[in-house]
Amino acid sequence: MTFVMQKDKDSTKSAKEIVMEFVDALERRDFKTVRSHVSDNISVIAPGPVELTKFSQAEPYVKYLENANLPPFEIKKEFEDNSDVGLLFEMNYREPPVTIFVCGWFQVNDDSKISSIRLVADIRSLLEHKK
Repeated sequence: MTFVMQKDKDSTKSAKEIVMEFVDALERRDFKTVRSHVSDNISVIAPGPVELTKFSQAEPYVKYLENANLPPFEIKKEFEDNSDVGLLFEMNYREPPVTIFVCGWFQVNDDSKISSIRLVADIRSLLEHKK
């Protein structure tokens, strides 16, 4: 009798595929799938309205995303280097009507989960709108 070990269904996915599934689920507001793509101890640092937005656990981060009114991401460029994924994208807000350019660095761990997200935003268009 021969035993064949089955691979985890996500183990064959690239880091970029995992990140893109996360982004797609976020845009569809499918937070169960969003949660399934992030590590329990995810590290997130992103710009916030007043100060940096930081998270070190999945549950508060996903709860934050559920309550955030994020516009769709218009991805301009994608990069992948092993477990690192870079996304350059725009977020087009309706109110106020501005476009924010964002750079995102996502790291995917050995369990095929996103373990770290670092976001940097160019908010010049928001500042110009306030003039």
